[in-house]
Amino acid sequence: MWIADQWKDYEIIDTSKGEKLERWGNYLLVRPDPQVIWDTPKSHRGWKKMNAHYHRSKKGGGEWEFFDLPEQWTIQYKSLTFNLKPFSFKHTGLFPEQAVNWDWFSEKIRNAGRPVKVLNLFAYTGGATLAAAAAGAQVTHVDASKGMVTWAKENAVSSGLGDAPIRWLVDDCVKFVEREIRRGNHYDAIIMDPPSYGRGPKGEIWKIEEAIHPLIKLCTNILSEDPLFFLVNSYTTGLAPAVLTYMLATELKKYKGKVDSQEIGLPVTQSGLVLPCGASGRWESDN
Repeated sequence: MWIADQWKDYEIIDTSKGEKLERWGNYLLVRPDPQVIWDTPKSHRGWKKMNAHYHRSKKGGGEWEFFDLPEQWTIQYKSLTFNLKPFSFKHTGLFPEQAVNWDWFSEKIRNAGRPVKVLNLFAYTGGATLAAAAAGAQVTHVDASKGMVTWAKENAVSSGLGDAPIRWLVDDCVKFVEREIRRGNHYDAIIMDPPSYGRGPKGEIWKIEEAIHPLIKLCTNILSEDPLFFLVNSYTTGLAPAVLTYMLATELKKYKGKVDSQEIGLPVTQSGLVLPCGASGRWESDN
């Protein structure tokens, strides 16, 4: 398992009964997590001193209950600064477990010894975009949500990357890749963090089990002759790490490189154990 254990401004303090107690900077949040199927005692005082609690509804969805939380605040990861705010369906605007991937590809970019063009698909609020830009890459950031792209730009400014070579695009990711193929554009690295289920800007339906392999295959048409890496994330429990390995190894076999896929996770302070948070597949060049 790849573990995001370099955080100072974030931690999972405890987990129990379908929920996790987290520290985001100076604030404690309790949010649901379907992986937490154990029923351990909620002994940490934070369970009673939380700043906000997201309650799941048995009908689906849910809502926030606020006690003492600002509308927006920031946390840092190394040189990056992220603006956080609680919004729909339990999210805060950041997936901290992805830091383990940021560190991995940032080192690859810094050590490449050449200019690196990165395409970040389903780029959300820009965690991977900013990590790649901070490492020296030229990044194209694509997300179907205008609000998310605006949020990502705010994170770039907060991180001192407002003038970094980042292209910000509100677009359907599949249609964007198809257009890039027609334009003859190429990238040295591709990152994709697709949702399990989603809709494009014009209502296009995305189901990861049906759409992920065709998209990986499509993306091989915009890889440069000497690609650096290809990263695929999945939060869908049905897609085991070995499935990610199989897809990447199949579609990238013409390039010299290797594939490794693992669960990714975050350490839990109280138990000393690791909470699984999905899986990542990484193809990297042998060069």
